[in-house]
Amino acid sequence: MGYRTLLRDHRGLLGIAFLALFTSSLGQSFFIGLFQAPISERLGLSAGQFGSAYALVTLVAGFAMLRLGPSIDWIPPRRFAMLVLGTLLIGVLLLTLAPWWGLGLLGLGLVRLCGQGMMTHLGNTLAGREFVAMRGRALGLVSMGIMLGETALPPLMAALLVWLGWRELWWLFVLVLAGLWIPLLVRGPWPGAPGLRPQRGQRRDGPRPFRDPRFWRLLPLLMILPVTMTGLFIYQARMTADLGSTLGVYALALTGMGLAKLPGALLGGRWVDRLGPVRLARLYLLPFALALVVALAIGGHAGVWALMVGGGLAMGSQEPIATSLLVRLWGAEHLGTVRATLSACMVFSTGIAPAILGVALDLGADFSLVLGGMLVFLVIGWTLAQGVLASPEAKGP
Repeated sequence: MGYRTLLRDHRGLLGIAFLALFTSSLGQSFFIGLFQAPISERLGLSAGQFGSAYALVTLVAGFAMLRLGPSIDWIPPRRFAMLVLGTLLIGVLLLTLAPWWGLGLLGLGLVRLCGQGMMTHLGNTLAGREFVAMRGRALGLVSMGIMLGETALPPLMAALLVWLGWRELWWLFVLVLAGLWIPLLVRGPWPGAPGLRPQRGQRRDGPRPFRDPRFWRLLPLLMILPVTMTGLFIYQARMTADLGSTLGVYALALTGMGLAKLPGALLGGRWVDRLGPVRLARLYLLPFALALVVALAIGGHAGVWALMVGGGLAMGSQEPIATSLLVRLWGAEHLGTVRATLSACMVFSTGIAPAILGVALDLGADFSLVLGGMLVFLVIGWTLAQGVLASPEAKGP
């Protein structure tokens, strides 16, 4: 079955998951970063104080994901979506209207938790759990919700800021999202919960990823792209200077990365269904590995373009591969628990990695050394995962 047939037969469920991932834009770093200056001014924080506060609320959101994310395995998805959307609305109202900076930071934390965290969790878990033979294609399609947000929202928000203030713009975006969500909440083809809620005091059945050696051996492989690409985004000025390029070239290459995500997602989803997630897990980082080699060997404009395009291809294909692999190893009925744990680990790592890279750069390390460290991290993560990928559980029937 191709993408056209999949859309024709399952457009309702795919639309819910796609909209969830698009809605996650409200809490994504790229969207909040567009309004960093006015938000900082409203909260009375300097740029450095805002960065520290942002890192703090992100880490707290990661811990909350560990606690709240698994509930999608027993709470009906429609109710889960309503709870997350309601909390997201409260977060936006606190962030834009709170008279005290503490309440404003609470709002920012709720936006991060429910936007980037729980809405992404909802969309990917629905697509990964409700589709079987077409799981890879479904995940590839719905992941374009994030790509649409990353591509369309920055220029659109920049244009609308000419006529609207940042708070009015946030309220307008929330109204647009409400207009899209209400029909789906009322008439959408929502599936039921796969399991029952654990009784109070009862030990929860299912996997415990932190106690499973397979999870720890697989984790570095799945964290390579979030960690390294976060470093490249944050230290873009130092990267372009040390490689002999410019920020103008980086900006164009960033657009190339967004375009490269599309074939990465669509082809990755198709190949997951045809070849299985295990084979793809061994190969999908190859474009980024080659990009790191090109950046180290050649540098310059070509190196920057290679990093962005190679990273985009790999990032586009990661979600269909990773989620399908989690289902293969731990089962679809426990996907919410395992994905919540993985998401929390990624939040922690992407919060800590920039600090580690910043220390290395402050100590005088050239960015080529940082890129070399990223390549070593990639090789180590790939090597550690091979035992898990070769296990009977990963190979499946």
